[in-house]
Amino acid sequence: MSDGELTVFIVDDEEASRDSLRALMASVSLNVKIFASAQEFLELYDPEWCGCLLLDVRMPGMSGLRLQEEMNQRRFDLPIIFITGHADVAMAVEALQNGAFDFVEKSIRGQLLLDKIHRAIEKHKQACRRRVRMKQLQARASLLTEREKEILDRVKVGCGTKVIAREFSVSRKTVDAHLTSIRGKMGVESTPQLIMLLYESGLLQPSFIEA
Repeated sequence: MSDGELTVFIVDDEEASRDSLRALMASVSLNVKIFASAQEFLELYDPEWCGCLLLDVRMPGMSGLRLQEEMNQRRFDLPIIFITGHADVAMAVEALQNGAFDFVEKSIRGQLLLDKIHRAIEKHKQACRRRVRMKQLQARASLLTEREKEILDRVKVGCGTKVIAREFSVSRKTVDAHLTSIRGKMGVESTPQLIMLLYESGLLQPSFIEA
């Protein structure tokens, strides 16, 4: 993933505030997308977006906190930095308890806000890279034949070549040939690497690796 794909999304109903934040992002060459309302953002949101969200708390219609709730329900993982012109401890606590990355006042110094934004983006960058990696693995897995998928399922639960061969009434040489094909399609050189790949992708539980 290139940094050019990382974007700061700004949702604020005040034009002056949007313009000020846009200028701040431009000063350090950050990509920006602007939204005048929570509803507009939600309608256009793409789960593939990477970066962070600067979100006003108080807005007409859907508030920032309500948008956060909706994003949580839809499992949208874009990190949120709430920005408010009215300090409110209860709001800050609610936002942070619901997973907000940070909660700041609009009077915050520009560099301090940029520092928070860069940390949020860096955090989300890792999640986005994992997402890209998962898509790559899914694309590779789609190349497997039905028999290769069946054998991979046995590998995932710890079955060895001998057990797999007996289950499918084939020779161990045939199973080895299937495993060679599977490793090639999945982009690994050995069965241990294949197992580690399955573990890293979340398709295999740590307890199996440790056993």
